[in-house]
Amino acid sequence: MENITVKINGVELEVPKGTTVLEAAHMAGFEIPTLCYMKEINEIGACRICVTEVNEGRGFRLVAGCVYPCSNNMEILTSSPKVIESRKRTLELILSTHDRKCLSCVRSGNCELQKLAKDYGVEDATVYDGVKNEYEVDNSAPHMYRDNNKCILCRRCVAVCAKTQGIGVIGANERGFKTYIGSAFDMGLGETSCVSCGQCIAVCPVGALSEKDYTKEVMAAIADPEKTVLVQTAPAVRAGLGECFGNPIGTNAEGKMAAALRRLGFDKVFDTDFAADLTIMEEATEFLDRFSNGGTLPLITSCSPGWIKFCEHYYPDLLDHLSSCKSPQQMFGATAKTYYAQKMGIDPKNLVMVSIMPCTAKKFEIGRPDQNAAGVPDVDYALTTRELGRMIERAGILFNSLPEEKFDDPLGISTGAAVIFGATGGVMEAALRTAVYTLTGENVTDLPEVRGTKDIKEATYDVAGNKVKVIVTSGLANARKVLDDIRAGKCDAQFIEIMACPGGCVNGGGQPQVPMGIRNFVDIREERAKVLYNLDKSMPLRQSHENPAIKKVYEEFFEKPGSHKAHEVLHTSYVKRKVNEI
Repeated sequence: MENITVKINGVELEVPKGTTVLEAAHMAGFEIPTLCYMKEINEIGACRICVTEVNEGRGFRLVAGCVYPCSNNMEILTSSPKVIESRKRTLELILSTHDRKCLSCVRSGNCELQKLAKDYGVEDATVYDGVKNEYEVDNSAPHMYRDNNKCILCRRCVAVCAKTQGIGVIGANERGFKTYIGSAFDMGLGETSCVSCGQCIAVCPVGALSEKDYTKEVMAAIADPEKTVLVQTAPAVRAGLGECFGNPIGTNAEGKMAAALRRLGFDKVFDTDFAADLTIMEEATEFLDRFSNGGTLPLITSCSPGWIKFCEHYYPDLLDHLSSCKSPQQMFGATAKTYYAQKMGIDPKNLVMVSIMPCTAKKFEIGRPDQNAAGVPDVDYALTTRELGRMIERAGILFNSLPEEKFDDPLGISTGAAVIFGATGGVMEAALRTAVYTLTGENVTDLPEVRGTKDIKEATYDVAGNKVKVIVTSGLANARKVLDDIRAGKCDAQFIEIMACPGGCVNGGGQPQVPMGIRNFVDIREERAKVLYNLDKSMPLRQSHENPAIKKVYEEFFEKPGSHKAHEVLHTSYVKRKVNEI
């Protein structure tokens, strides 16, 4: 590739031809701020926060650094007085129509607009005060709200919904000063075929989008002496929670998380990984049954509720391909309110099941039909990683000073196969470990072919003389490609893993928000996934079928994987939905 020479703030360097001013500055160690820019997804140069002075031989002028390509011998100034003044004026204009209730905003202290206003010395946000548009908050969706009074029209949410997820239920309505982000025909988000993935929340720079917060209800349940309140935590949460307390991306917070949950007052602190092992026992059995007895193939995993809702809306003709297994969250709740409640002598009506998830779609999932094995909801409250972070802060718990503690037994015992569920390819790898053992008696562990953040991964394995082709994908735009091939009869795979969020649960819509200045240059999916794979390597048990607590629950309650009792409690059904029908 041809290189060119540029000079940035007096620093000379070579960059590949086609490199933008923003990228070149980053290579030179300078950060150019942005609000709308998302690498390869939303490169529109609309917010003008990234303006930079460039000189291509005709004198310095302002350009949008995020989209303007470097030319040979270009001079670039990223923080000249002219640049600073331009960015400050733009911020004042953005703030002139912004609902500036920062003290009570969910993003206060972690708001990209707030930080820029501080960095550029915007002391008076009323310089351009005038007419403001006023909007009702959209609370129609089960998992989130939209407050357009705080929206800055960066269009990140629009881009990620349309391009990354291939859904596009939101966009820019009206024009000019009246422009706002919404759905077609002014429908509430809950009236559309939104899949609740929360990727729009993950990329929003301000407090315009957020999950519905149920922390007060959970604390009220903990304070109720009549209730026994259990909590389960998903594998990806331990790879993200530390970020809420200033720890680097890729910090394993498992031990401190367990300690914090006990100090919040939960009666028992369990690990969703237990139910991930349970899921593998059921799903691997289901796959082998279909593979051996002519069942519907390919079998597609069912752990991601955003993916399930996507399939119900957009590919209802392919629902027979879905595994009937409940997700680990729901399996855990169902097991807790049947097996555990029976052993402990607790009325399921007095047992409150709280889950801590990296996923906003879990809030939708707990209200799905056929998720009430004990006659009451399997899970009562699904909280995001962010909600847990807020609970810990509100309780005055010094997270970083906590000791490392373990989960409670027996529903806190798990294997390495379970913990990798949080990364794309993890469910497939875990299922193959147990499927191979079931057929051959051999233990396999690392399957690098299904790991990593590549859009679509394919691999073929020889299992007891049988060729098993698998596909792993994440992000629903990628899922469309795979599903279209199934519809067209072009897919020859027998087993497919699909996760709604790009990179899997580690990049879920409920994980801590990371400023785009970091997301554009650091693969947070990879950094968080490393936590899970490192845990897997360090665990004494790495296959779900080795988990002694799983063996015991089958002996005492479910009899065997795939039994009638297991189907009653651990399996579910699906709904054919129309587009725009929730």
